Amino acid sequence: MRIVRRMFWRQGVLALAFAAVLIAPSARAQKSAGEHWVGTWSASMQGQVNFAGRLMPSEGFENQTIRMVVRTSIGGTQARVKLSNAYGAAPLTIGAAHIALHAGGSAIAPASDRALTFSARASITIPPGAEVLSDPVDLQVPQLGDLVISVFVPGKTGIPTWHSTGLHTTYISGPGDFSGKPDIPDARKQAAWYFLEGVDVVASKDAAAIVAFGDSITDGARSTVDADKSWPSQFAARLLSAPGKHPEMAVLNAGISGNRIWHDQIGVNALARLDDDALVQSGAEDMIVLEGINDIGFSNIPNVGADQAVSADDVIAGLRQIIDRAHERGIKVFGGTLLPFEGATYWSPDAEAKQETVNNWIRTGGAFDGVIDFDAAVHDPAHPTKPLPAYDSGDHLHPNDAGYKAMADAIDLSLFGHGKH
Repeated sequence: MRIVRRMFWRQGVLALAFAAVLIAPSARAQKSAGEHWVGTWSASMQGQVNFAGRLMPSEGFENQTIRMVVRTSIGGTQARVKLSNAYGAAPLTIGAAHIALHAGGSAIAPASDRALTFSARASITIPPGAEVLSDPVDLQVPQLGDLVISVFVPGKTGIPTWHSTGLHTTYISGPGDFSGKPDIPDARKQAAWYFLEGVDVVASKDAAAIVAFGDSITDGARSTVDADKSWPSQFAARLLSAPGKHPEMAVLNAGISGNRIWHDQIGVNALARLDDDALVQSGAEDMIVLEGINDIGFSNIPNVGADQAVSADDVIAGLRQIIDRAHERGIKVFGGTLLPFEGATYWSPDAEAKQETVNNWIRTGGAFDGVIDFDAAVHDPAHPTKPLPAYDSGDHLHPNDAGYKAMADAIDLSLFGHGKH
């Protein structure tokens, strides 16, 4: 028995030594005392969507590199990346992944390039429905700067997990691993993010994240691509440049175009995705909720079906659910009033009455920790049921860049930075 125990002890010492070699790169990159992980950028994941009878995406990738640009909010000294196969039908193999600073177009700043590992492995296979977190890397992540995440997939991915409203150009290579290359020649361009769910940074103990949870208006639909003009992006810029001493507050965009509270549309319903997309974000302390206009509007569309029609009370009940679940996690919730939308495809006098009822409850019901009156910020004073023409992107539903700025400017900065940290 003594001999057997000695053999096991020797094997254990060898195993520990081997493990130390494997984990050493991550150990060197660990955060210091008094610091913690905070999300600096996020995108809510989706599966294949049916948009006006067209399935998107219609195919996946094979032996290709996807290079994606993301805009940070807060900066940090170390970074880690979240990759997702949440909607994949089969295991997803990541052959290589890199993070770097952006140098324009598909180019990276070569000196900033860092190869990512996952549990000390350069390659990892993600099961269907799962996500993985990279090991930390030392990198001076800039505040309000552009990062590049490059992902090489060696095998067939099938229909990919993605985010359809990508507000930065994504570069897709021909055959081969370009994840660590200075640029990707002859890349195919798209405006979507694939497999990439978030980027975290190590930040000071006082830093925290504000999650912007909503539909296409939060997602930034119809804003200028590569210009960071969504209201969460413009809010982040305003928040981080505000004079005076404020805690470092990141802004994470958890919007999905077409999202509804109670029913699936272009992405799962808000109640189903609340935990993954908002409540478990690294460093989340506050949340701004702007949901409900699609629930109201789609009730007017015949092919949605009577079983998916909602009342104003239904929307209010859903918002109460979001508030209660966030409060259980210690997260403050601020309610955004629904924007004016007369003239939009799915507007009607009945829909207008529902919108006004919901907005009245948001303003006066006392359920939220605070109210942000987006409606007042963008409506036409001469015709309050319509957006101000100068803020209208043209579809009478989504703001343009100026309208998104008006939304960002309507947020009272004193609401934030007095929570858990």
